[in-house]
Amino acid sequence: MSGLSKVGAYLKNAWAKEPVIVVSCALGFVAVILPWISPYTKYSGMANEAVPYAYPVPVRDDGNMPDIPSHPCDKEGPSLDWLKNF
Repeated sequence: MSGLSKVGAYLKNAWAKEPVIVVSCALGFVAVILPWISPYTKYSGMANEAVPYAYPVPVRDDGNMPDIPSHPCDKEGPSLDWLKNF
């Protein structure tokens, strides 16, 4: 008897005795696997990377701050064009 047929026989026997437990185990398995194969995970991760974690606080630019944009609305960081074209 091969391994796959043993698994099939076990599942058939478990389904005959305790179908609720088999269904709950199957749902738990799907809940663990689904996020890894879902395209939603990919696109939500890309959106989370593009949005800053800490939003910038407006500061007064004295002209000697090259890393701070001159205006809070200036575009800076990754583009979200991939989301607009989706």
